Order: sequence, then C-alpha cells, then structure tokens
Amino acid sequence: MLTKLQLAHFRNVQAASVSPAGGLNLIYGANGSGKTSVLEAIWFLSVGRSFRSHLSQRVIQHNQPHFTLFAQLGSDDRIGLQRERGGDHQVRINGEPAKRLAELASMLPLQLISPESFSLLLDGPKARREFIDWGAFHGDPQFFSVWSRFRRLLKQRNQLLRQQASTRQIAIWDKQLVQYGQWLTDARKAWVNSLNDALKGIIDQFLPDVPIRISFNQGWDSKTELDQVYSAGLARDLQLGYTVSGPHKADLRLRVDKMPAQDSLSRGQLKLLVCALKIAQGMVLSQQQQRQCIYLVDDLASELDQTRRTLLLEQLQKTGGQVFVTAIEPEQLAMVPWDKRFHVEQGRITEQQD
Repeated sequence: MLTKLQLAHFRNVQAASVSPAGGLNLIYGANGSGKTSVLEAIWFLSVGRSFRSHLSQRVIQHNQPHFTLFAQLGSDDRIGLQRERGGDHQVRINGEPAKRLAELASMLPLQLISPESFSLLLDGPKARREFIDWGAFHGDPQFFSVWSRFRRLLKQRNQLLRQQASTRQIAIWDKQLVQYGQWLTDARKAWVNSLNDALKGIIDQFLPDVPIRISFNQGWDSKTELDQVYSAGLARDLQLGYTVSGPHKADLRLRVDKMPAQDSLSRGQLKLLVCALKIAQGMVLSQQQQRQCIYLVDDLASELDQTRRTLLLEQLQKTGGQVFVTAIEPEQLAMVPWDKRFHVEQGRITEQQD
C-alpha cells in the first residue's frame, strides 16, 4: 500500500506530495490538469516506464534535466526513481541501488484499467501473454529467472536458424529450451486455472447473461511433446529463420459460445470483461501471496453508464486493495463514499476535505 507519493518535474507537476488512503482515492480535474500523471507516476515506480509514452523526454517537465519520484510503502519500504532526458535512470529501494527493475514490480504490484486496456482483448497474443506472465511472476519466485533464461535461449536458437547452423548444433540448444519452456508452460497453465476460479463470481456480477469461456493456449498442439515440436518443425524454422511454435506463442483465449469475445461483445461489455480480468488477477495475487494489489483506474466514466460504474467501484472496494480513480467531475462518481479526494489543477494536487 502506498502511504506517500512525491513527484518532482513529472509531466506538468513541478512538485507534489500526496498521502493517499488505503481504500478508495478519487483524483479529479479538467482534461490536461495532470490527474492521469498521478497514476502514471505510480505505474513508473512499479515497472520503470510510462503507460502513455515510450519517450522519457515527454514525461520530464519542460526545461528540466530529469524527473524524480518517491513512494513510501507501508511503514517500512521506500522506492525512489530518477530518470534523465537521455534515458539514464537511478532506482533505489530503501536507500540502496536496485539490481534490476523487476524488484520494483515485486514490491509494488499494480493493475491498470484505462481506455487503452481494450488492447488486452483487441491486440495480438503478446498483450495477453504479458497478462498471464504478470500473474505467474507474482505467483512463483522462480518464474522471472526461468522466463529470462527461456528468452535468451530462444534468441540464441533464432540466431542459429538465421545462420543456417547444423541440426546437431541447434539440437544442443533445443534440449535446454524444452526444459525451461515446459516449466514456463506449466507455471502459466497453473496460473490460468487459478484465474478462472477467481473470475467466476466476478463474471456473474458483470456479465451475468454472457456465457464466457476462458482457456489457455500453450503455443503448440497440446497432444505433442515440446521436444517433438522443435525437431519436427526444424526444417520449416530453418527456412523461415525463426522458431514458429512453442511457449513464446502462448495466448489466453476468451470466447462467447464459439466466437471470440471481441467479436461478440459491445464496447461496454468488453470494458467490463477487461475490468473483471484485472480484478481477478489482483485477487489471485492476494490469495497466493497474502498481499494486496493496487488498482489504477483512469477515466472510469468512459464508456460505462452509471449502473456499470457503480458495479465496478463496488467490486474494486470488495477486493480490499488500494484504489486510485481519475475523473473529470466528482459528481460522475458520487455513488460510493470516497476515503480521500484529490483535486488537480494545472499540476497542483490538493486534498479535499469533506
């Protein structure tokens, strides 16, 4: 849980300090006021990048050399991050330099719900694979090292394929690739099963009349062993110069009856489905790790009517996690009692007293 957040030279926020509540926090203000920047800063402290831009120059305030972010987590842990215009960054955890950015994600697990969250359903398998891997990463301390090792092995195999290396040489790498790839697949499959268990009640609330079915596609024919997939596809892979099938092609399939969910649901229903997936993912984390996820909800009113807004806020409240929600007007979201409200105007953040 975030107990303090400080921003300096971040977007249009010159300097701000916020002490959020442990429950529902409303951040409101006009378009361009800087309210989404608060969510972006929290996201940056978890993953080391923005969810709005890949260019650090756009995040750093004009005419400033860098931005600085700081967060107090509970009463013990502290995270600090500074990023320069050239892209260099410094990350400190409890005053000590962080060894890798994955440490941030482990300390500050977040779920982001925004108008762009539709990409989870509408884009290619990569977004859904990342969604699965977020859950598996937080569910198993070994996941990150195995995932990293598999990616390096796959990169090496693809390089050998492009170089038209011998079958014998590639087979040496395939043995390790199968070992790590199968472990990765088993971890993903177990996590998706946990997700399905958590989703049942939420789907019944959000989309009670829609028969949604969620399944895991491991990236190759489930009736074939992974070592056979690599050996049988080697001639094709050599011709193409890359590995066609395997765990790197895993996907999460969502269907209504026999149709893909994105082809069967309305925009409002798709947003509710994305929200259900994100909330369920946070619930699995809570069940497996006995710790709460933080939910960031940008522009909640977008594409949801009053009834669905209320339903979503009630479900978020039931998680017991810390929630940050942005809106243009507080009246848009007057259906729940907010623990704290913050008004943002021209980069200035002010806590509002009831």
